[in-house]
Amino acid sequence: MKKLDEIMELMADEMADFKKAVLQLQLLSRQLFELSIPISTEALEKNLATFLKKQEAQNQERDEILRSIDKKLKNVRLIPDYLIILFAVLGITALGMLGYFSYSANAQQEESFKVYRLILESENQLQQDFFAAYPDIKEEYCQWLEDQK
Repeated sequence: MKKLDEIMELMADEMADFKKAVLQLQLLSRQLFELSIPISTEALEKNLATFLKKQEAQNQERDEILRSIDKKLKNVRLIPDYLIILFAVLGITALGMLGYFSYSANAQQEESFKVYRLILESENQLQQDFFAAYPDIKEEYCQWLEDQK
């Protein structure tokens, strides 16, 4: 019995501690319900409005950047202006040099033909003068040419 009394006494102490813990838990639960912050739609709308304004500003900046990129892309050329000018100058220079060299070659050829004609005429004149001075050699020369044929 003594043991049963001890067990009963321990049980009573445990139940008292349990009751205290339950009461304390109830008190904390009430405080939690009283402390909770009610969510109002006004605060949500205010926060949402500021977020939307920031997002709209970012969208406008992005649109500005995209418009400037589009404008730059429309004005872009595959070959830059300075390369076009460089190729045009090189082409004109090449055509000029080609014309000059063809003209100078043609003039050189005409000059060569004139010199050749002049040499032939001078040789012919020298030959005629020689044959006029020595008619007997002319006859021998003509005879020799006929024999060659």
